[in-house]
Amino acid sequence: HAGEIMAQALYTGQATGTDDPELREQLQRARTEEEDHLRWCEARLRELDSRPSLLAPLWYGAGWSMGFLAARRGRASNLGLVVAVENQVEEHLNSHLDELPADDDRSRAIVAQMRDDEVGHAAKAEELGAEKLPMPIRLAMGVFSKVLTRGALWI
Repeated sequence: HAGEIMAQALYTGQATGTDDPELREQLQRARTEEEDHLRWCEARLRELDSRPSLLAPLWYGAGWSMGFLAARRGRASNLGLVVAVENQVEEHLNSHLDELPADDDRSRAIVAQMRDDEVGHAAKAEELGAEKLPMPIRLAMGVFSKVLTRGALWI
């Protein structure tokens, strides 16, 4: 759920920050899918008598800021952020699939569909001309990803 909060914010920041109408439209389509993911996660959390992270506003602000800053660096960097984030998300969702109980078909279906959508977002960004982000940025994203995934579990 926390990742989906951040993903929709990321795409919103990217769409807000770009001057490219074609790219803005693509980012808004991806954001719509992320909103679907968020609704699925919220519903599943309710079904499991759980709750979202209390840090959701922080995740939203961080995602929006990252997206906006990437967009201001230009189209290739903006798309590069999509690829880098979605690759991390794919890996994270695969780990969820490995850890989910084999008989939790509902959660497995949700996570698998989300993963497939994220793979599609990365592929589309590569098709549109994504550049690989510099190593320091990718490393910082990895650290932040760990903070997000662990922080969402406890708070």
